[in-house]
Amino acid sequence: MTNDFQLIKTDTATAARRGRLRTNHGFVDTPMFMPVGTQGTVKALTPAHLHEVGAQIILGNTYHLNLRPGSELIRDLGGLHKFMGWDGPILTDSGGFQVFSLAKLRDIRDDGVAFQSHIDGANLFLGPREVMTIQKNLGSDIAMVIDECPPWPCEREACARACERSLRWAGQCLEIATENGFLAAGHQVFAIVQGSTFDDLRRGAAEALAALDFPGYAVGGVSVGEPEPEMLKQIGATTPFLPAGKPRYTMGLGTPPQLLKMIALGVDMFDCVLPTRVARNGLVFTPDGALNLRNEKCRADPRPLVEGLDNYTARFSRAYLRHLVQAGEMLAGTLLTLHNVHFYLDLMAQARAHIEAGDFAAWSRAWIERYEADDAK
Repeated sequence: MTNDFQLIKTDTATAARRGRLRTNHGFVDTPMFMPVGTQGTVKALTPAHLHEVGAQIILGNTYHLNLRPGSELIRDLGGLHKFMGWDGPILTDSGGFQVFSLAKLRDIRDDGVAFQSHIDGANLFLGPREVMTIQKNLGSDIAMVIDECPPWPCEREACARACERSLRWAGQCLEIATENGFLAAGHQVFAIVQGSTFDDLRRGAAEALAALDFPGYAVGGVSVGEPEPEMLKQIGATTPFLPAGKPRYTMGLGTPPQLLKMIALGVDMFDCVLPTRVARNGLVFTPDGALNLRNEKCRADPRPLVEGLDNYTARFSRAYLRHLVQAGEMLAGTLLTLHNVHFYLDLMAQARAHIEAGDFAAWSRAWIERYEADDAK
């Protein structure tokens, strides 16, 4: 299988990697962060906003887009890129996380997952063929396989069954993507490694999936309720057994310090709703930690949110942004989301530069210490 990932440099003090991934809609430099556009939009932002702050790739969701407006409609209107007006790469999740998060509305079977729609209760089934067909309709640059994400905590026997089922589905997804021409057309399919907190199950899943030679691999089943040290332990138990020449993606997390810690463990790609979600509630990220603009200390503060972070939001003072939040103005959501997404993307750009410079370990340690200093007081 053609390898579209170029590993440019590996840090000598950590497992951090600098790479470049080719997709049908352009190259993506790693480590990188994907803003989440679950329903074909990154909440509060336009594609022009995303380009302004340097977004390289965004994420959409198979489950939600298939429910509304429907993947066949999107296909008939030219695919997801044209439908939403985004000309860069798109990765689509398979809907596998909904197997976990919508536990009361689904039934896991050997051939896939039967759902009840969270919108209207209609019956829906997602198996390997359905998931790959939907993502082909969307025109995804990177499609994720369907998997079963075990909860935390999880009994070993149940986790082993989930790993076996996920491995079988992954193989079927790869076969279908080969049969229907998805791979031949330059699209990619990423596998997902499960295993919960069981190191041997994670290693076994990683090695079995690596043998199938997927274009890329994700570490799944983390940030499902476990404490951060356990989450990082699971990632560290997985990445060493993934192919060094393929991209590695940790799904659905995390905070800025967590991203740097995961980069140090050899992860290349991330997505998370955190920067967009908290922005809509008045929380913004700065190098000195998260800042709640509702706090009284911001009421008359003339400074921008972050000195030197050049985006449209930077022309406004903390005082004005706080006013928008307090007044419930819609503009607050747009300006703060723009800032938070840029903050994450800029952090990834800094990480890439420091990996290239050879001082990632010292820089990231100092960055995390500064960010977490207020928490330590």
